[in-house]
Amino acid sequence: MALGERIKLLRKEAGWSQAELGEKIGVDSQRVSRYENGRIIPSIDAAVRIAEAFNISLDYLLVDTVPRRPLHAAEHNLGDRLAHVGELADDDLAALVNVVDGLVAKTRLKALAGGIS
Repeated sequence: MALGERIKLLRKEAGWSQAELGEKIGVDSQRVSRYENGRIIPSIDAAVRIAEAFNISLDYLLVDTVPRRPLHAAEHNLGDRLAHVGELADDDLAALVNVVDGLVAKTRLKALAGGIS
């Protein structure tokens, strides 16, 4: 999906007019229209303001294959915690992997069992 199409989709999901989005990111509605129609590309600063307005990651806004993630996550975000996994001793890391594998297996089994009537 092109950048302009993604901006338009996000704006419509939020229920905002072009003027409302423009107000949130500090541009006029005509500039938002030009972004959405692909006539101009937002500057890096404008792209950051757009990502902030929608609370989406900048890479999601710019790259088609990137999954949608919030720009500002809660402090207890799992990703922040996983960033420190490399500090664990080998045996603790193995235990963590076992717990994660077990929880994933449990969830998959529940999903399979729920499909049986």
